[in-house]
Amino acid sequence: MVLMPKILNAKTVHDYNAYVGHADQHPLVSVIDYAALPPIRHSRTRFSVYALFLRDDCLEDLTYGCSKYDYREGTLICVSPGQIGGVEDNGEVFRIEGWALLFSPELLHGTPLAARMKEFTFFAYQVNEALHMTAEERATLIALMKQIQEELCRHPDVHQRTILVAYIELILRSCFEFLQKVFLGLMYPFSCVLWAIFWSFSLLFFVR
Repeated sequence: MVLMPKILNAKTVHDYNAYVGHADQHPLVSVIDYAALPPIRHSRTRFSVYALFLRDDCLEDLTYGCSKYDYREGTLICVSPGQIGGVEDNGEVFRIEGWALLFSPELLHGTPLAARMKEFTFFAYQVNEALHMTAEERATLIALMKQIQEELCRHPDVHQRTILVAYIELILRSCFEFLQKVFLGLMYPFSCVLWAIFWSFSLLFFVR
């Protein structure tokens, strides 16, 4: 049995498309509906492109950098250039469920979005607490990915790059909004505890 290389190098959008069996539609952007693709082998991948994976399957051994990823069904996984993620090849094939958006940093070159990418902290390695999507959030992202997919099917013109970048920024800002909702939801019980402690001490102080 011939195993995949220890690390698969996805230097371009095409490299990842070739790995999963998806036809190229644009040299710098790819939207993938995994339901339309055949099963593939596992692989750990070093990315030189940005990627967002909306996964509907569940892998227990998914790694991100040097640690395990907080991952379950309905997870959004965000990867930036230079990062490594995936599952070590064991010779078996499996079917991915979900959607993916990949885009090259070259697409953003010279655009305002290129300077704002650092704002989207969910691309950071240390953020291995995955974003678990609600059904509504998942539907929003898929709808936006389908809009990009439709644009990629059109004959390219001078406006296409601007349109693609605008859709990508909308997706990233949506993800940022979803993540903020999760963060505020986690902080709310903690804030309630702090207020309870504060008022307890205040009552003790005034009673005395």
